[in-house]
Amino acid sequence: MTGPDRTTEHPARRAGLASQAAVRAKDRAAWLALFADDGWVEDPVGPSGFDPAGTGHHGHAAIAAFWDMAIAPTDSIEFLLTDSFAGGHEAAFVGTIRTRLGGTQIDAEGVFTYCVDPDGRIRSLRAFWEIDRAMATARPI
Repeated sequence: MTGPDRTTEHPARRAGLASQAAVRAKDRAAWLALFADDGWVEDPVGPSGFDPAGTGHHGHAAIAAFWDMAIAPTDSIEFLLTDSFAGGHEAAFVGTIRTRLGGTQIDAEGVFTYCVDPDGRIRSLRAFWEIDRAMATARPI
């Protein structure tokens, strides 16, 4: 990210960076441990192939199933973030998530938000990106 070091001064920003690090490392257990018991994931926000009803993945079992469906099959996921903004119990990251899978690379530009509980555990992870825009970037590696 550009600008000053924004890695430690806000609990939601810390949780977001820890989540991103666990995804990059493909560490399912570490990622799941970041979530509150009543946490949820919306990635992307709204209906998608990952979430046809568009209601999100609620609770640890559903979040784990999301990992198995959306993150585990990838070859790699890279976070190319340009900035973040924090306030209250939330932080928003702006940038691109680059996914590599089976010889194809896709860039999802968007805004990625994390809301934490008073203990710093993720209550919600919401990813605002558009599937059609991301798929338009698909290219061979």
